[in-house]
Amino acid sequence: MAERKRSRVPTSRIERLARIGLMAGEFAAGGLIEGTRRLFGGGPKQAGGTSPLFSLANAQRLARRLANLRGAAMKLGQLLSLESADILPPEFAEALAVLRSSADTMPPSQVRRMLGREYGKGWEARFREFDFEPVASASIGQVHAAVAADGRHLALKIQYPGVARSIESDVDNVASLLRLVKLLPVDLDVSGIIAEAKHQLRQEAEYLLEAQSLRRYRALVADDPALLVPGVHDDLTTRRILAMDFVGGEPIESLAAPGTPQAGRDAAGLILERLVFRELFEFRFMQTDPNFANYRILPDSARIALLDFGSTRELSQSLVERYAKIVRAVLDGDRAAVKAAAIDIGYLPEDETNDRARGVVELILAVCEPLRHQGPYDFGRSTLPSRVRDIGLDLAFRRGFLRAPPPETVFLHRKLVGSFLLCARLRARVDINALIRPLVGMA
Repeated sequence: MAERKRSRVPTSRIERLARIGLMAGEFAAGGLIEGTRRLFGGGPKQAGGTSPLFSLANAQRLARRLANLRGAAMKLGQLLSLESADILPPEFAEALAVLRSSADTMPPSQVRRMLGREYGKGWEARFREFDFEPVASASIGQVHAAVAADGRHLALKIQYPGVARSIESDVDNVASLLRLVKLLPVDLDVSGIIAEAKHQLRQEAEYLLEAQSLRRYRALVADDPALLVPGVHDDLTTRRILAMDFVGGEPIESLAAPGTPQAGRDAAGLILERLVFRELFEFRFMQTDPNFANYRILPDSARIALLDFGSTRELSQSLVERYAKIVRAVLDGDRAAVKAAAIDIGYLPEDETNDRARGVVELILAVCEPLRHQGPYDFGRSTLPSRVRDIGLDLAFRRGFLRAPPPETVFLHRKLVGSFLLCARLRARVDINALIRPLVGMA
């Protein structure tokens, strides 16, 4: 495992704002330097007249600064990295992808202060062992292995100081930065999505809520022997520290290693895809963060362990019914019914022009290719992301359809896209058509 960079988490709003301002200045300066180099023939040529702002050096600067800030600022960077792989230049997307795996880690002094703040004086007596080197670090907190005084082996998720109270300002300031550097289209109304992101991040920063979600999810999948969800330890859980069973295993991506039998990759893909559609159509309760680090494979049993339940969503019955309706229309190949369902969900306004409406229907049918495919769908060989990108760009720039998705669907899209990318990473083959038909009443 690569050694993580250690840095103090900036805790005050003023300090975090100053660092975001510094990030914006660095980004602009980097773009100016890259533009000058290109003007005088220096540096590599960029395909398609890519903006000098989208240079590898600028992407690396942005990733470093967001990893150092952590909190909501880094979370938005993770979302951008997930969505950008087939929109931004490959070097830019690759540099941002590091945000999905790990953040800078807190120094032991900050860890000790957080433990003292949450557990009180003499917190050390609660533990037989405590490893100050984290086993994982993410946007909101980092995870430490510990052994309780009574011998329980634990994973303690410790929140970074200051991130909870900086969510509003972080989201607003980073969104402004992304508009400034034209990573968000200026004409696109994302106010609803920004509000939804703030709501979700406030929930993620409340570990007592995550503990409730973890217990609920553990009960929901108790009938599935292929899945493992850690238990919560309430006596050591607080608003800013979540105590769970320690889960070992290997990163889920280890299944993509050369020599892994195809059957093992296919089995993992089936487990993951079945879970996604059970979440949507059966549980109406979804873990919406598909970060690869949130899945572990247990080699002895081939079970998949599910980690991190901060980003969970209760899905309304009406939303689930609307998604079932559009899936049935897609499986039937009924374009008129797909259009009607798209209007019902909010993807299309009722008075949209025929040309744009046809483009949206075409995009929906393309996105649903794995559902429509007869037999196992080969995620590893699929060119779907690039084809969807081309359709989306044509829809936005040739047909002039620039519309943010309904806010309530944003985190659902995030899970669906992330699950596709994970199966593609594993090179899994899964019969999605056979999997989803019974869940939408088409068995």
